[in-house]
This record gives sequence, structure tokens and C-alpha cells, in this order.
Amino acid sequence: MELYRVLHFLGVGLIVMSLGGVIMHCINGGSKESNSFRKGMMITHGVGMILVLVAGFGMLARLGIHSVPLWVGVKLAIWILFGGLVVVAYKKPTLGKLLWLLVPVLVMVASYVGRTHLG
Repeated sequence: MELYRVLHFLGVGLIVMSLGGVIMHCINGGSKESNSFRKGMMITHGVGMILVLVAGFGMLARLGIHSVPLWVGVKLAIWILFGGLVVVAYKKPTLGKLLWLLVPVLVMVASYVGRTHLG
């Protein structure tokens, strides 16, 4: 169980790190084409997304949860949002500052929901 938790948190860290880089690049006027480390950021983001999903479902299996309670649905919705934020950052760079604030709020909500099983 602890290994799943650590891998889950590692995935969250990778997602936040890559989103932070993309969002900051866009805030500073960069584009997808001008991002010289775009491939590295996208690989980091993708690995983070996979780790969060696989480790999250691993924890659910260890807890004996075989349905999708509301709190799991909330966390999956946030996971989907994290997946799409890279596209939003590049397509709508004017939203960069809002995204900069949104990412930690989403992490906080996901953490709270996952810890308390509320939703």
C-alpha cells in the first residue's frame, strides 16, 4: 500500500512540475513551437499521469474498493483536468495566470477528497 502511495505522490509531483513549466513558458510569451524542452515536459507529464492512475487504482484494489464511489469520481475528474491543462495553456496563454493558481487548488482538492473520502 505504501509503495502505491509513494508512486501516486511521485506522479502528482511530475504532473505539477511539468504543468508549472508549460504554464510559466506560456505566461512569458512562449509558444508550443518555441518551447525547446517541450518533449521533455510532455514525457514528464505523461509519466506522471500514468503513475497517478495506476498507483491510484492499485491503492483502491488494496483497500478492497471495486466500485467507483463519488470521491473516486471527483479524483478522476481532476486527473482528466490535469491531462487537459497542457493543451489549455498552449491554446489560451492569456489564461496562464489563472492556471498558475488553479493547479495548486486542484492538488489541494484532490488531496482533501482522497484523504477524507468526501466528495
